[in-house]
Amino acid sequence: MKVRKTLETSVPNLGQRIKSARENDKRSLLQICHEVGMTPTNWYKIEAEATKYLPLETLIAIEKVLGVNFDVKFPGD
Repeated sequence: MKVRKTLETSVPNLGQRIKSARENDKRSLLQICHEVGMTPTNWYKIEAEATKYLPLETLIAIEKVLGVNFDVKFPGD
């Protein structure tokens, strides 16, 4: 049997914060995207907040590659 728990939270300006962290990194966008495992097109959608939902796993990968913590909290944290 499987049990699933789905939570979501709003994070104001997360796209801009990700963009700022990327711009402060010396690596190219292509290199960062390769390390995260996504295309530049998807990355730009995240920065522009054109993506409705950002999977937590993707956010964690972005944080790890950029060496940052966006301190995203979920209800009950």
